[in-house]
Amino acid sequence: MKKLFTYPVFLILFLSFIGSIFFGSLIRHHYMGGERFKSIQKIAIFFAEIPMNARDMLEHKTFNLNSPPKLKKHKDKKKFNQFIKNERNALLVLPRYDHSQNRSLVDVIDMNNFEVIHTYKHDISYMNDRVENIKEFPKIKIDSAPARFKYWHPLILDDGSLVSLGGNAPIFKIDFCSNLKWLNDEEIFHHSLNIDHENNIWVAGKKNPKSKYLNEYAIKGFSDDSIIKINTNGKILYNKSVIEILIDNKIFPHNFAFTTKLLNEDDPIHLNDIEPAINNSKYWNQGDVFLSPRHLSSIIHYRPSNNKVINYIIGPFSNQHDVDIISDKEISIFNNNSSFVDNKFSEIVIYNFETGKFSKLFNNQLQKNNFKTHSQGLSHILNDGALMVEEQNHGRIILFNSKGEKEWELVNKDKNENIGLISWSRIIENSIFVDKFKSLVKNKKCTN
Repeated sequence: MKKLFTYPVFLILFLSFIGSIFFGSLIRHHYMGGERFKSIQKIAIFFAEIPMNARDMLEHKTFNLNSPPKLKKHKDKKKFNQFIKNERNALLVLPRYDHSQNRSLVDVIDMNNFEVIHTYKHDISYMNDRVENIKEFPKIKIDSAPARFKYWHPLILDDGSLVSLGGNAPIFKIDFCSNLKWLNDEEIFHHSLNIDHENNIWVAGKKNPKSKYLNEYAIKGFSDDSIIKINTNGKILYNKSVIEILIDNKIFPHNFAFTTKLLNEDDPIHLNDIEPAINNSKYWNQGDVFLSPRHLSSIIHYRPSNNKVINYIIGPFSNQHDVDIISDKEISIFNNNSSFVDNKFSEIVIYNFETGKFSKLFNNQLQKNNFKTHSQGLSHILNDGALMVEEQNHGRIILFNSKGEKEWELVNKDKNENIGLISWSRIIENSIFVDKFKSLVKNKKCTN
C-alpha cells in the first residue's frame, strides 16, 4: 500500500500553508491602507473577492459590480410626468444614482417648474483618501468607491452646505460648491439625518467599542446600533446604544422579536430613522426622539434627557422605515409591509396618540399605482396635506395632492433612459430657506 504522506505531498502542503499566510498578510496589508506591493495587492484582492462577487452577480443578474444595478420596474414610464399643475414654493432635494455618469449626485429641483437649479457632486476619491479610521473602514475605497457611493438623505444647511453619508460610512459636510469641509470617521454612520431644535443632527450609528451590555458578550460582527447627535461642525455630542436603551427600560426581556433576533442574527435592531421633536405637545417633549428599528417592527418614543422610553409602539406595520411627526398628536410611519401576508403594497400608517388608533393614508391610491419598496423608502406629508412617497427600490417618487389625486410622478432616468436608485429624498417648504437658497444659486461663483 502506497504512503499518502510522501515528501512531495508534505512539500505541497507546507508551501500551501506558507502561501496562505502570505496571502492573508497581503490582504490585511491592503485593508490597513498599506502602500507596498500595489500590483500584487490587486491580484490578491481579485481572488479574495471571487465568492462574494459571484453571489452578487447571481443576485443582481449582472456582470458589472462596480455600480448599483439598473432598475427595471418602471422602464416604460416617462422620466417626469405632471398630471395636475400646482406651483409650489418648495425644493425637492433628490439624491440619485446616474448611470450615464457612473456616480451618485444630489439635484436640487425647483418645484415651481421642476428645473434642476443646483447639483452637489463632490470628489469622492479625495474624501476616501482622508479617512483615517482604517480599523472601522478597512474597505472604504472599495465599498464607497465613486462608482458605488450613494448620497444618503442629504441635509442642506442655511449656508447652502450639505451634510450626508455614504451608507455604512463616515458622515461628511461639503460646501455649496461641493468642496469637502469635514468628515467624521469615529463611527459607522447610516440611514437618515434629521435636524433638531438646537440645530444639531440626529443620525444612526454603530457603536464601537460596543455598549456596556454587549462589549464582553457580543459575537463578532454584531451590530450595536446607536442614536448619535452630532453638531454641524462634525463633533459627536451624544451616542447611545438602542439595545442599551431597551435593556435599561426593561423592554428587552419581554420583546420576543428582539430576543429571537439576538440569538440568531447579528443585526437585531437595524435602526433606520431618528425623528426629533422640535416642539412640546401633550404627548411628547421638545428634545424627545422617535426611533424606527426595522427588525423590531416597532417605533420607540425615547427621551434622552432621562433615558426613558415613553412609548413602545407596535401595530399594523412590518419592517418599517421613516417615522415623521405630522401634528401635535400624530406620527406617520412608512410601512414597507414586508410581512408574511397581504404584503403586495407599501403603506403610509398614521398613529394618533389621542385615540391610540391607527389609520392608513391614500391606501387605495398607492395600490392603484403599484407602489411597493421592500426595503428603504420614505414619505413626507406637506403643509397642505399632500403626500410624497419614495419607492426607493425602483427609483420612483410620486406626489399626491391633499385629495389623493396624483399630482406628478418622477422616475430617476438618466440621459440614456437607465433607471438608478434614489436614496432618501426630502422636500423643503420653508419659504425663507427656499428664497435664500435660490439667491445662493443666482449668485454662485463655483469653479467646479
